[in-house]
Amino acid sequence: MSYREASYYTSNYSQIATKGINLSDYSLEELKALWRKTIQDGFHGICFSMYRDGQSPGDDISMEQVEQRINILKPYVGAIRSFSCIEGNEFVPMMAKKHGLKTLVGAWLSDDKEDNEREIEALIALAKAGNVDVAAVGNEVLYRNDLTLDELVGYINRVKEALAGLDIPVGYVDAYYEFSRHPILVESTDVVLANLYPYWEGCPIEYALGHMQAMYGSVVDAAQGKPIIITETGWPSQGGGLDSAIAAEDAAMKYFIDTIRWTNENDIPIFYFSSFDESWKTGDEGDVGAYWGLWDKHENLKF
Repeated sequence: MSYREASYYTSNYSQIATKGINLSDYSLEELKALWRKTIQDGFHGICFSMYRDGQSPGDDISMEQVEQRINILKPYVGAIRSFSCIEGNEFVPMMAKKHGLKTLVGAWLSDDKEDNEREIEALIALAKAGNVDVAAVGNEVLYRNDLTLDELVGYINRVKEALAGLDIPVGYVDAYYEFSRHPILVESTDVVLANLYPYWEGCPIEYALGHMQAMYGSVVDAAQGKPIIITETGWPSQGGGLDSAIAAEDAAMKYFIDTIRWTNENDIPIFYFSSFDESWKTGDEGDVGAYWGLWDKHENLKF
C-alpha cells in the first residue's frame, strides 16, 4: 500500500459511531486479551510481508524464509495474499499451498514494461502449476498512474485468456473508489478486489468501522453483482497520524477486532494488512509505514 494523500472522500466518513467496541469499556490488558482471542479464533486471510530488517523489494528472498513465515501465520488464517511473482515472491503461493492454505496471487505491475512481462508470465506459470486460487493483475496501478487504463485492461485480458478453462477468477486490486470511476475494471474482471483504508482518509478511529463499511458499500454498488474481496485494510500501531487518524496501539487493536468481527459475521472475505512489520516501508508512507503488522519485525505477536 503506497502513501495515500487524504484527497478523495476526505472528511466524508460517517459521523455516527458504529457498533464496534468502545475503547473506554476496556483496560489495556483486557483489550490485548480480546485482540489475541480475535486472532486465535481465526480469520479469512492476511497480506504476506516478505522482508526482514535490512531487506527490501528487489532483494531475492529464499524459500526457507518464506516457509518460516507461512508456518507462523497458518494457525490463524485460511488464505495468504502475495503481491508479486518474482524475486522470491513466487515462493509465497507455493509454500501456502504446501501448508494447505488458499492463495490470492498478485502480479506487480509498474511503468517498467520488462518487469511487467516477467510478472505476468510468472503469474500464469504459477496458476497453471496449481498454486493460484485468485489471480490479481496489478495493485494500485491507477492510483500511482503507472499505466494507462487501456494498458492495464490489456494485461488483465491477457491473463484471463491464458487461464481460460482453469476456473481461476482474475481481478485487479485498487482503492475502492477506482471501481466506480472506471466501470471497465469491473466488466473486465471476474472478482472485484478492493482496498479500504479509513486511516489514509484521516478518519478518527471511533468512526473507522462505519467509514470502512461505507467504502465497502460503494464497491457493492459498483460491482455489478460480481464477488468482492477486501484485499487490504488495517491500522498502524505507531508512527504519527494523518489528520484525525492517529496511529496508536489501542486504535490498531480496536480496528482489527471490529473489522474481523464484522467480516466474519457477514461472511466477507478479507486479507488483513498486514502480517509482519516491515522497516523498509518508511519511505513514501512516513514512519507509520513500518507498523501495520499484527506481528512485529521480530515475528512476535505485537500485543
